[in-house]
Amino acid sequence: MSRHASLTARLTLLFAAASSAVLLALGLVIGSAMERHFEEQDVDILSAKLGLIAHTLQQHLGAKLPEPLPPMLSHTFIGHEAMSVRVLDADQAPVFEAGDAHFPAMAPFPTSDGGDARPFVWTQQDTVYRGLATRITLPTQPARALTVAVAIDIAHHIQFMNAFSYTLWAFVLGAAALSGLLGWVAARRGLAPLAAVAARTASITAQRLDERLPDVQLPEELRTLVASLNAMLARLQEAFARLSDFSSDLAHELRTPISNLMTQTQVALSRERPAEDYREILASNAEEFERLSKMIADMLFLAKSEHGLVIPNREAVDLRAEMAALFDFYDALAEEKAIRLVMSGQASVTGDRLMLRRALSNLLSNAVRHASPGSTVDVAIETGHDGARVRVRNAGDTVPAEALTRVFERFYRADPARRHTSEGAGLGLAITRSIVLAHGGRIDADSADGATTFTIRLPASP
Repeated sequence: MSRHASLTARLTLLFAAASSAVLLALGLVIGSAMERHFEEQDVDILSAKLGLIAHTLQQHLGAKLPEPLPPMLSHTFIGHEAMSVRVLDADQAPVFEAGDAHFPAMAPFPTSDGGDARPFVWTQQDTVYRGLATRITLPTQPARALTVAVAIDIAHHIQFMNAFSYTLWAFVLGAAALSGLLGWVAARRGLAPLAAVAARTASITAQRLDERLPDVQLPEELRTLVASLNAMLARLQEAFARLSDFSSDLAHELRTPISNLMTQTQVALSRERPAEDYREILASNAEEFERLSKMIADMLFLAKSEHGLVIPNREAVDLRAEMAALFDFYDALAEEKAIRLVMSGQASVTGDRLMLRRALSNLLSNAVRHASPGSTVDVAIETGHDGARVRVRNAGDTVPAEALTRVFERFYRADPARRHTSEGAGLGLAITRSIVLAHGGRIDADSADGATTFTIRLPASP
């Protein structure tokens, strides 16, 4: 069967094959039963005739064999005139023969009294005979034994069986063909809902991802398939929505620096200016280029992480030491807002030192930027049976629940205005999440009662 054969063709062939196998077995059983029935019927007739002939011989034979035997045995053939009989003496010499059958020399004649009479079949010209033989002892002469064999023509049985077999196998072939046709009809009707689902699925385009496949009046087997397809459509719709938002955010983020570059360059070229003015404009442009370069590098990192291309260099990392170094780096920014940086705990993990430092830096930078002036940014490092945990907590505005679920998305800011600022492109938390996932950990965010907490969980060192 072709690998690309349709389900209808496969089901039709399987149904036809199964039906043919059943019908073939049924035909063999019926044919064998019929043959066994005719054989038992013939053996019963032959056994009865043998018994009658043996009884007649034992009743009427005297001290010596009378001559001739035909008058004595003639009454035993009433109703079976076409039966053949052969009587042999102890020396296997024929003493009586009747009928057209010529018994074969190798016929299974019994060699002892009461021996089991076994039927035997032979063909004489165009006629088929079935015979049966037995051995009898004369009451007055125990030493002398006679062998009696009888046979009947079974050609009519064979002709009947041939005709019956022809009819039976013709019926089997016809029934198999009909079963295949009915199987094709049943397969077509059974797979009709699948064809309807395929047609409905083909009609859904990128502009109609909000549509769902109906699951009413569907077989139970297809309900699971339709549910999976609907779940896939929901994921595709969400992915397309995120892609659309990402495109808008990317265009928005790139528009401002490019617009600044164009404006400053056009102003600089509008008239002759002193060299100092050109240096200021070039310095400003360099800042914008640096910001664009950082944004592109961050986007490339995120793209690699989403495709599993970010492979950390494994080494022992002291989380307290890394956070202490970051405290020194952000100390000046914290002093500007009168924010106190506090750290507690100790933990070590195995991972990429630079990547983990970047993740911790993003969390600490985010906490300092959004902490209320004069408040405290608290960093707690803990070690548990399942690994290390780092909590970064800052006091400030409570992040709404709907925004909290999206803070790890690229370019997302809790500020609905989503305005371009000097605080970054909104990729820091997305990068942090990618780094944590690359290390086999997870990151969570919680905000309540004027405090926001980010928690990183990393697996224990092997």
